[in-house]
Amino acid sequence: MDLFTQAKIRGVQAEYYDGQGRHRVTEAAALGAILDALPQQSPHRFVSGPVVVRIGRPSPTEIGEGASLPLRWKILDRATIVAQGETSERRITWPSDLKTGYYRLHLVDVEGSEEQAPLIVTPERAYAGDFDRCWLLAVQLYSIRSGRNWGIGDFTDLQTLVALAHGLGAAGVGLNPLHALFDDRPSDCSPYSPNSRLFLNPLYIDLEQIPEFSPQEFPDAYAAARRLRESDIVHYVGVAELKRRALRDTFDKFASDALSPRRQEFEQYRAERAPLLSRFACFEVLRHRYGKPWWEWPEEWRAPDDKKCAELRHGPDGREVEFIEFVQWTADRQLHACKEIAGRFGMKVGLYLDVAVGVQADGFDAWNEQAAISRQLAVGAPPDALNTAGQDWGLAGFNAGGLELQSFEPFAEMLRASMRHAGAIRLDHVLGLKRLYLVPSGFKPDNGAYVQMPFEALLAAVALESCANRCIVIGEDLGTVPEGFREQMRDWGLWSYLVMMFERDDGRFRGIDHFAENALVTFNTHDLATYAGWRGFHDLMLKRSLGMDPGESDEARWRALGMLDEALRRHGIQGHDFWSVLGFLARTRSRLLAISLEDLLGVVDQPNIPGTVNEHPNWRQRLPVALDRIAAAIDVDALKAATRERSGTC
Repeated sequence: MDLFTQAKIRGVQAEYYDGQGRHRVTEAAALGAILDALPQQSPHRFVSGPVVVRIGRPSPTEIGEGASLPLRWKILDRATIVAQGETSERRITWPSDLKTGYYRLHLVDVEGSEEQAPLIVTPERAYAGDFDRCWLLAVQLYSIRSGRNWGIGDFTDLQTLVALAHGLGAAGVGLNPLHALFDDRPSDCSPYSPNSRLFLNPLYIDLEQIPEFSPQEFPDAYAAARRLRESDIVHYVGVAELKRRALRDTFDKFASDALSPRRQEFEQYRAERAPLLSRFACFEVLRHRYGKPWWEWPEEWRAPDDKKCAELRHGPDGREVEFIEFVQWTADRQLHACKEIAGRFGMKVGLYLDVAVGVQADGFDAWNEQAAISRQLAVGAPPDALNTAGQDWGLAGFNAGGLELQSFEPFAEMLRASMRHAGAIRLDHVLGLKRLYLVPSGFKPDNGAYVQMPFEALLAAVALESCANRCIVIGEDLGTVPEGFREQMRDWGLWSYLVMMFERDDGRFRGIDHFAENALVTFNTHDLATYAGWRGFHDLMLKRSLGMDPGESDEARWRALGMLDEALRRHGIQGHDFWSVLGFLARTRSRLLAISLEDLLGVVDQPNIPGTVNEHPNWRQRLPVALDRIAAAIDVDALKAATRERSGTC
């Protein structure tokens, strides 16, 4: 069987049209590398793939011609049979009393041939929320200045932000991803390039809120923190070094009192997050010990082993393992406190958290899920008008075969961790639920291929976890969207992500009635110009100064400004300041509106410029105003007038 036939059978699309309409064919060597990196799968003969049962909606499953009837089936929850039966027809109608969950379906035909497939029983749709139309304050948490933090915004600042947002009429606070990064590589600070999506970044911990923290025993902490606070950018190396020393000091005190009530709470958390927490802590100890990627570690540690992790925890490295667990527990408790405060205010969303599309290949998630995450393949995008060479985001993503083998549990675990303290999450590059553009290691971004994903099963898992956690799911559906994708996403109750800067026809901004109801609407994103920067051409000038093609001429920008003014006037809005734009967005049907704090403060520089690393202070810029002065720095009356049709309690 030739390579391209193999690719077709395994769901790898080796031919496609890029964003410029150019026909592309993946080179044979690159295609072979992609196939080698994906887990082998036995082709389904009895059913077409993962089986999805939607409660409240008929969900019969067709039986393929490869099965000789009659066919016996049973549904297993691990080793327990929850239902079984037999069919002499080429269709199975599933029992109506199945409980939501992830199962294995076992099939045996009359000739004794067997087949297995994952089966997901899920609510019909994702959680829809219990409000009409609200708005959220969108913030890069690291950027917050305050008179008390240690050079980076932290979870105590977030509590204050929640209170501020509530006072302004918001229903919640939207944040950059809070995923765990690499504590020994603090300068690699992109929140979208995580070590793990299952755990939190400890740099957001407020040390002074830990009961065991003692400033007397850490006398240089406040002076060092004050120096870090004075900078206009976050000095991640200095912040990380200072906070790690303080965390070790507080942990030493915590560990010395084995009978404290806090020890009992810690053990409850450990049990609740087992076995992932123990594995993560062991992984971090080993990563620090060996100082190289996990696939170069000694053979015994190249894959997670719970028995060996238990031995590590009870051996000479046990204290270090417990320290990492303590740090995660501390971060989890402080983020939970932010959620609780939003709940006490009656905020209908609370925290809106962002979820990265993938993880670093040498991080915990890739080590922990080696079948479901392909470290040799990087998620990216094919060539388009703005990125003619294509894009390699350097992130490893899930693959279909590994997820099916594990009944989608790795994906479900990632969702649960993301929803743990959130009232809404945003799935970055939600198009990856249907297909991922993957670039094999050693090849250029324009030599990747689309790999199909089990879209319906992933949507079913999202709906199941969304309802279980009462968490709205917003899919970042920007870019080239396959036909029917948004319709299927809506059918499952996932919301769209509508960016006004992109919502145009032949350059003309679309009207208020265009914006969908179940969607989050916003003017821009962290990768785009702020309103002040866009209006003042700052983004174009900055990119040119960095030797980048901004993708837009000054003349085109003038036309865009004119078309924005025209769109506002069509809806009776005479001004063209940010409040005018905000008034336009607030009148749309979309149930959530995100307003960035940078735009409220008139900041001209955007948080991130794609395509740059050190040329621009991406993910490092701090806000120009301290937290306790934000309310005085913005025009609160103008904000409330623009958002008067939306209230924080909806």
